[in-house]
Amino acid sequence: MSVKRIAEIKKKARRDNFDGVIVTHMDYIRYLTGFTGSAGLLMITGTEAHFLTDFRYKDQAARQVKGAKVSIVKGDPVTCLKDFPRFNGKNRTYGYDLETTTVGARQRLGSVLSQCLLVPDGALFAELGWVKDRDELASIKKAVEISDLAFERIVNIITPGIREREIAAELEYQMMMLGSERPAFESIIASGVNSAMPHAGVSSRKVKKGEFITMDFGATVNGYVSDITRTVVVGKATQRQKKIYGIVLKAQKAGIRKVKAGVMCSAVDQTARSIITKAGYGKEFGHGTGHGIGFFVHVGPRVSSVSNDKLMVNNVITVEPGIYISGWGGVRIEDDVVVTRKGCNVLNRAPKNLLEL
Repeated sequence: MSVKRIAEIKKKARRDNFDGVIVTHMDYIRYLTGFTGSAGLLMITGTEAHFLTDFRYKDQAARQVKGAKVSIVKGDPVTCLKDFPRFNGKNRTYGYDLETTTVGARQRLGSVLSQCLLVPDGALFAELGWVKDRDELASIKKAVEISDLAFERIVNIITPGIREREIAAELEYQMMMLGSERPAFESIIASGVNSAMPHAGVSSRKVKKGEFITMDFGATVNGYVSDITRTVVVGKATQRQKKIYGIVLKAQKAGIRKVKAGVMCSAVDQTARSIITKAGYGKEFGHGTGHGIGFFVHVGPRVSSVSNDKLMVNNVITVEPGIYISGWGGVRIEDDVVVTRKGCNVLNRAPKNLLEL
């Protein structure tokens, strides 16, 4: 697959009249070559792909890197480009990703490739990895399975008095024990009034009886991630909590039913959003309905009211509407779904009925 992915970059390079593309972001290097180390540079030209890393990764690179020639260099791989004269020809033009190349890396590249023109390209990696192949889908499904199982385990330890940090630590431990490489992102465990903040993070706050807890987390398998959110109540739910939860669940299910290849992402957003708006909580739903996941936790297509993206077969997206009421609490429910020609397959199996713990 590395050869195919690198070929995509070569195609984009030809489209933009580049002599080559320089990749410095390690996540993209892993996606393109399979290398999981923390230092390296990938140079892709019209005729070759060349990966530079240092002695620490000699054996690792030999085992992992596919589709590119490996060279072990002494020092920073970016600076060591000077040792490869064929890359520093006069009047050559190289593209680099505007979003992921650091200022420091850009300055070093400019110094080393002084005879070349370096062009920032904000669309270089656009749509890269949006459509998943069979192996990618298998990894995402496994990551989803791990997060589902971890959720089933974590609800058994939640009682009044437990801290958000303790829940997060146990949840991430369970995912690791089930086979996750690492958390897909920094987990969110938001209890009580904290659950009114969509990205509240994790605090040392103690959970109280009668409160919502919103848990947003994911696992990683072969570099591919899951992204799930569940909201539960500690103790018995009030009528207001049941009402808000019911609105969000109805919106989430309607959004999922709208998912289908060829449908505009904005239409999926509108389907979910209209239910929340009609219920009187439109101002309390201030983020998009979802996003693509894959090798990164946020990729395209973007599922929002302003998105121009159209769903394609084997996109994997989240559907995650929510209602957030300041000073009271909030609810978000999120599943990962695979887009098909006739609709979608919901990957998550964790219960979505309101759990009263």
